[in-house]
Amino acid sequence: MTISILLVEDEVKLARFVELELSSEGYTLHVAHDGLTGLTMARESQPDLIILDWMMPGMSGLEVCRRLRATGNKVPVILLTAKDEVSDRVAGLDAGADDYVVKPFSIEELLARVRAHLRRTHEDNPDLLQFSDLTLNRRTREVNRNGRAIDLTAKEFDLLDYLISHPRQVITRDQILEKVWGYDFMGDSNIIEVYIRYLRLKLEEQGEKRLIQTVRSVGYVLKE
Repeated sequence: MTISILLVEDEVKLARFVELELSSEGYTLHVAHDGLTGLTMARESQPDLIILDWMMPGMSGLEVCRRLRATGNKVPVILLTAKDEVSDRVAGLDAGADDYVVKPFSIEELLARVRAHLRRTHEDNPDLLQFSDLTLNRRTREVNRNGRAIDLTAKEFDLLDYLISHPRQVITRDQILEKVWGYDFMGDSNIIEVYIRYLRLKLEEQGEKRLIQTVRSVGYVLKE
């Protein structure tokens, strides 16, 4: 699943810098430069996380956050602000923000905060499985590697789902046949080798390291 982040920041140069840094980490970025546009985009694009500047012309980041929370939107919100008084932090958290980063900030700190909040929300989603830079979403049947969408057939998806559900465990060919193809499969067991090859081609299309390893005479294991 591609992780989308909405950045609402009226300082164009800062917004561009943050956008480039987050994009290089594999996130999909949507950018707005004022509160009203940001609020509209938050409702329409349903991002996985919002980075929201507090001080903006027109509608402030605080008001954007309040309006989102008033409609039951629970998307994680990180506030960016030059305000560093305790009362300001309290106001931001009371408005429904999840976190608070004071300007000027290091991009490493912001990235760490982003990862922490995404990890927390994705742990609440049992349909989202992850191993290394590979993610698989059972509900949407989307697969991504390092932000790159990978198009799989139904059986390729089922095979990868089984492997990623048992990371670092050696799985025998018989187990794969039983779980992925079913008890009544009467075809050639070489079908597994064929599908493993298809998966590897797609997962390693851009030179990525191999994740599906062969255990000679036994089966396969998903490991780095």
